[in-house]
Amino acid sequence: MKVFRLILAGLLAFATLTATAQTHSHMEKMQKMSELGTGAAFDREGRLWIAYKDGPYVALQSSADFGRSFGPVRHVNSAPEQVAADNESRPKVAIGRDGEIFVTWTQPLARPYTGFIRFARSTDGGKSFAAPLTVHANRDEIAHRFDAIAVDGAGRIFVSWIDKRDVAAAEARKQPYAGAAVYYAVSTDHGATFRGDYKIADQSCECCRIAMSATPDGKMLALWRHVFPPNARDHALAWLGADGTATGFQRATFDDWRIDACPHHGPGASVAPDGTLHMVWFNVREGKPTVSVGRWKDGKLLAQRPLDDPRAQHADIIALDNNEIVVAWKSFDGQQTRLSAMLSHDGGKTWQTRQVARTGRDSDQPHLLQHAGRAYVLWRTEAEGFQLFPLAKEAA
Repeated sequence: MKVFRLILAGLLAFATLTATAQTHSHMEKMQKMSELGTGAAFDREGRLWIAYKDGPYVALQSSADFGRSFGPVRHVNSAPEQVAADNESRPKVAIGRDGEIFVTWTQPLARPYTGFIRFARSTDGGKSFAAPLTVHANRDEIAHRFDAIAVDGAGRIFVSWIDKRDVAAAEARKQPYAGAAVYYAVSTDHGATFRGDYKIADQSCECCRIAMSATPDGKMLALWRHVFPPNARDHALAWLGADGTATGFQRATFDDWRIDACPHHGPGASVAPDGTLHMVWFNVREGKPTVSVGRWKDGKLLAQRPLDDPRAQHADIIALDNNEIVVAWKSFDGQQTRLSAMLSHDGGKTWQTRQVARTGRDSDQPHLLQHAGRAYVLWRTEAEGFQLFPLAKEAA
């Protein structure tokens, strides 16, 4: 199948660009076997919520002591169904303005690389969940995958995803269509219903996660890997309106990596209180695999620098209220996978790097969270389980 060849080509291309043959073997193994994908969020009271796959269910747990212990497992969906839980497509959890708990996941369908975006909500502190609903109106057996969720300051819920309905339509017309498309839906009634399907852009990458971040002026920003003609896999951004109108997208990175495949390596984004977009992304620059961190404002990429680790993979980023920026990532050194972080206390101008943890087994991507002005990184590993690490200035 064409989709299979694209995904396989992306995995092989990404593996080819890593540092050693041992690294190649490790990464291919992780891509095939990992179902450790986990979503996480803090509520206002500082309770940590995590969502992950538990067989044919999405499981939810909470911790009142910053991850040292967790409460009982609750199933979000009462009826069993397929649940995606790889690193780029994992269950997500978000907290509503009034304390609601929102969970999304991708439900794989019978045909390979197809799926539906599912959503469930709890209005009683996670004790019970309403029956899951499918976010998008389109119910074709095509790819609706790689969901992302974010809640804005007004409590509106934005869910975006990668969608291939336009690919199918183009193929029916015997016309070319590069990549996929990015769509979104919005709920203004605390998740009871969603309006959509609203298209953000055509020609997105097929298998990279989308990053969303609420902005200080009440908007929602989306950042994704785009296919710029003829086949440059850089990144684009747009602001999403709750009424379904998205701004025309703008190019956000300019590495000009030309490859006819998807690298399974989406970006991270966080908008600071001053409106600056801080982002982290993987590309190949001048033939060298590189994870970069940069600042974007007023239509311009203001700064870009590589992370202090040539093996960095799957980085995340968060901007705090005190001009502090935190980046976290994992990397494989041939023996172990390491969790690392870079911290900036001047809005991303200068950085300090620290080692956080390591594991000898499989692991999820790291996910950055914030509570009470402090950054934390959640890292789930096969051997050590769920781990939450505080990342603060005094610990740098």
